[in-house]
Amino acid sequence: MRRVIYGGACSLDGYFAARDGAVDWLHFSKDVQDIMRQSWAETDTMLLGRKTWDWARSQPGPRDDGSMPAVKSYVFSRTLTSIPDPKAELVTSDAGAFVTKLKSLPGKDIIVMSGGNFATSLLKAGVIDEVGLNIHPLLLGGGPPAFLDPGERVKLELTECRQLEGGCVFVRYAVKR
Repeated sequence: MRRVIYGGACSLDGYFAARDGAVDWLHFSKDVQDIMRQSWAETDTMLLGRKTWDWARSQPGPRDDGSMPAVKSYVFSRTLTSIPDPKAELVTSDAGAFVTKLKSLPGKDIIVMSGGNFATSLLKAGVIDEVGLNIHPLLLGGGPPAFLDPGERVKLELTECRQLEGGCVFVRYAVKR
């Protein structure tokens, strides 16, 4: 069965971006490039929460420069009725049920690109298998959180921990059922 992996780069206090959305504090080292290259090689599906999708589309730069492998994207929203992107599919149904079905289909890993709202709904549904974070040595004090209260304890098992350039720490956890 395919793995669903959630995570990203965050501040030590658990935020993916500053209050104003700035990510200028991210340290993008060779270690990080290697981790990302390996992750994308093992991935063929990306799940995005609506706010993350909106943020990503607002960023300057090319949308598809050919450097990313072919990845099927799903945007989850309770408010949108359509999205102006032929490479992405809008999902308005129950996220947990949709991802459960997606996991049972043949394919590679599934990456969750999201802040705490969407990720928490997937944690509650029990479909996230792994959490990986590149923790930066910075306290932002606010912004989009990596996690919200899932309503119950989520037990994790450490599977990897290593120091990266720039004082960052990469951690990977398996979600224990």
